[in-house]
Amino acid sequence: MSDERPFKWEKRGLIFAPDTTRPWSRSHAMCPTPLVLSDDRIRIFYSGLDENMAGRVGYIDVSTSDPQHILSNPDTPVLDIGKPGHFDDNGVVPISILRRKNKVYLYYAGFQQGLKIRYTIFSGLAIGNEDGSRFERYSEVPILDRADEGTLLRSAPCAVEDESGGFHMWYIVSNKFIPVGDKDIPTYPVHYTHSDDGINWPNKGKLVLDFANDDEFGFGRPHVILGSKGFHMWYSLRRKSIPYRLGYAHSNDGINWHRDDARIGIDVSETGWDSEMVYACSICQTKYGTYMFYNGNDHGRTGFGYARLDGDL
Repeated sequence: MSDERPFKWEKRGLIFAPDTTRPWSRSHAMCPTPLVLSDDRIRIFYSGLDENMAGRVGYIDVSTSDPQHILSNPDTPVLDIGKPGHFDDNGVVPISILRRKNKVYLYYAGFQQGLKIRYTIFSGLAIGNEDGSRFERYSEVPILDRADEGTLLRSAPCAVEDESGGFHMWYIVSNKFIPVGDKDIPTYPVHYTHSDDGINWPNKGKLVLDFANDDEFGFGRPHVILGSKGFHMWYSLRRKSIPYRLGYAHSNDGINWHRDDARIGIDVSETGWDSEMVYACSICQTKYGTYMFYNGNDHGRTGFGYARLDGDL
């Protein structure tokens, strides 16, 4: 049992639902990814899906004091799908974002449809200007590509820069699909790796978070921040028995993790947009408090909302 009390997340409601009039974003608003622009403005990137369920990255700006107050909602995406035949030609999804000097690094998942399996997912990097209003791919090939540790998936990269100028990354890998319900779904534990520049990453990392039982088969979008008491990781726990729920783990070094899902402090609502699923969260610390942005039902079909932490990490 944990000697720490559960977090207290107060749900504040839905922020944004997809605009069905936009061809590139007819459904879903997946994986909200915040970038604090100022004390008063947060830019939240997300992936909207077109009629073929291919994702492109767009954003909205919200008020830091009241994230349900949308300040801007541009009509065009900032990152399009990749060229035909490329690893990201069937969708790009934002995962993590960080500042480097006067640039913004956006790490994203790139989807490609398969013939004998449903899809593969590898990881790309797009580099943007200071406010993240424009992005260009660093490379047309993945920064986390196919490797022996992950032949089908090496993705969902959460990158964090440390005080020495190096970079930590937590990501998921998969080598197989398994039948779950009426679909074949990949299994994906969490791995860790390190880079000197945030661009060039090893082809092999270290397994740091694995399944507790046969019901579990995936840790979606690991999201890590460094707080006053070490590293905190939130993940979207995928089980055969129920849809996504959020889980939590803590670490002193970012490599050795203690799972403590009982501390998560947030679950599905009784009714409404997040009554079946809570999924793909990211954490944002501001002068107004610590916010969690997350998706609700059906992997973000209902959009994304937020919760505010009562207390400190």
